[in-house]
Amino acid sequence: MLKSILYTLQTLIIVVWTLPTTALIATTVIVCSFFSRTGNGPHLLARFWANSILWVSRVKVTVSGIEKLDPRRSYIYMPNHQSNADIPLLLGRLPVQFRWLAKAELFKIPVFGRAMRGVGYISIDRSNRKSAFESLERAARTIRNGTSVLIFPEGTRSRDGRILPFKKGGFVLSVDSGVPIVPIIIRGTRDIIPKGRFMIRPAPVTMQILDPVETSGYSRKTKDALLERIRTILIDNFEKESRES
Repeated sequence: MLKSILYTLQTLIIVVWTLPTTALIATTVIVCSFFSRTGNGPHLLARFWANSILWVSRVKVTVSGIEKLDPRRSYIYMPNHQSNADIPLLLGRLPVQFRWLAKAELFKIPVFGRAMRGVGYISIDRSNRKSAFESLERAARTIRNGTSVLIFPEGTRSRDGRILPFKKGGFVLSVDSGVPIVPIIIRGTRDIIPKGRFMIRPAPVTMQILDPVETSGYSRKTKDALLERIRTILIDNFEKESRES
């Protein structure tokens, strides 16, 4: 009972902190997006926002594998997806510039859509198969020009912690752009706020950056083999800790 009360108070504190902080940072990002050519400045503001949420949530984060990333290269980052807490974790503690993929509909919102383009978010049009592939081709050109992106290959959060089947779109983008995929293992965020829950609980979190996987040898015809390779890497490394404990 006492723990439940403490977690409720903690959740209220986080909400009271997050709402005005989000409004302030979002407004600043929108303004900056009209003047930023690269989107790097707004991304740093988003990183500050994310780290402030981790701080007020009392989340202890351990990151490993940063040395595997070459700052001169662009990548497609593919983490497993456990919780809404993955968003501030990745924004705050993945120490690189990257952009999110976003639905094309969001770019049509006045001001907000302009801000997203200014920050460098990449539009994906899923209205039909042809539009989807055309938008993936545009996104691939953006990545080849030096922009890293982050994709949740599962497409949604896992309810039970197990890694879900992967969507194919991210792998079409990977083979079209020809840049390496960086698998990332996230552990612990599901303990903070599982899917379908509102209560937030502090918990230790680890983020493990794995070796980049080259995609230049794959094509759209063999993208399924790449998908299975990345999924196997994520599952094997995610379950390794459970087998050893």
